[in-house]
Amino acid sequence: MARIYNFSAGPSILPLPALEEASRELVDYKQTGMSLIEMSHRGKIYDEVHNEAISLIKEILQVPDDYYILFIQGGATLQFGMIPMAFLAPGKTADFIVTGFWVQRAYQDAKLVGQAHAIWDGASEKYWRIPAEHELHFSNDAEYVHICSNETIGGIQWQQMPSTGTIALIVDMSSDVLSRPVEWDKVSMLFAGTQKNLAPAGMALVIMKKELVEKARKDLPAYLRYDLHAKENSLYNTPPTFTVWMTTLTLRWLKSIGGIPEIEKRRDAKANLLYDAIDASNGFYNCPVDRNSRSKMNIVWRLPDEQLEEKFVKEAEKEGLSGLKGHRSVGGIRASVYNAMPVEGVEALADFMKHFMQKNG
Repeated sequence: MARIYNFSAGPSILPLPALEEASRELVDYKQTGMSLIEMSHRGKIYDEVHNEAISLIKEILQVPDDYYILFIQGGATLQFGMIPMAFLAPGKTADFIVTGFWVQRAYQDAKLVGQAHAIWDGASEKYWRIPAEHELHFSNDAEYVHICSNETIGGIQWQQMPSTGTIALIVDMSSDVLSRPVEWDKVSMLFAGTQKNLAPAGMALVIMKKELVEKARKDLPAYLRYDLHAKENSLYNTPPTFTVWMTTLTLRWLKSIGGIPEIEKRRDAKANLLYDAIDASNGFYNCPVDRNSRSKMNIVWRLPDEQLEEKFVKEAEKEGLSGLKGHRSVGGIRASVYNAMPVEGVEALADFMKHFMQKNG
């Protein structure tokens, strides 16, 4: 089988060693005579996989001891509602730094629950940059500040997390989790849908300070209570066992190649290849993003017209370069270069960009 290079924003490319191990063990896990995803989530065999995933996350991300590591179904989108329900009781407020589509979604959900303030919104600038620190003025009574560390659609990324003082900073890291160290001195909670850098879709990784869990409301339906997930080690109900297993396999792969330091090297090499190709094109390719805000996970660019963009996508597909069409809301081209994308795949794309420009420029 010839595998193509999958640049889709999510569900996205996963490490080949993880996929191959899952394929070998899917039907008969460790010679037990059944698949892991058929086994009881209360049994010893699954329990080892579940706890290994938690242990590897703690090790790779250097999670401090005063944080819980949780697996919660529903992906990142459930967190858009679950967070305000936990913390926006009557009289409480939350601040949102709206840098694009995903914070906007979270903000709209939070407004249905309680008082939510957009203290900065880049809509008028078409979300082309991350705000400077001096532009941020937090509410005095805010319970938390919500940001998205990397906006997949606009292709912009926080290079450092903002300082929010004593206000809890909650970060949606769905598209760049495990691609960078976490500034735990600033971050009280992060969450990430698994379908980009971890596993198949269907679950969110949630890492939050224990004191934040203790503050969360308990007068909610059971599945929406963070304290119950923490108390039961994310086994309050039947977890998505296949997604957890794939998370474990991905984390093993990540550790085996050298963890975050090696991923950062590969990340920068891949991003630089594409940005260099864009910047050297004399305007044939144009990245509509402030240079200091450029994402290292989702690189976006435009061509002189939409017809050329359509041609680019079609011809790239023929070369085994898939998933390059930009999000329907903004158009253009988007290459998602998540952790599992090999440098060779990005080299192939950069070469294609060069040849396409020569033929069509």
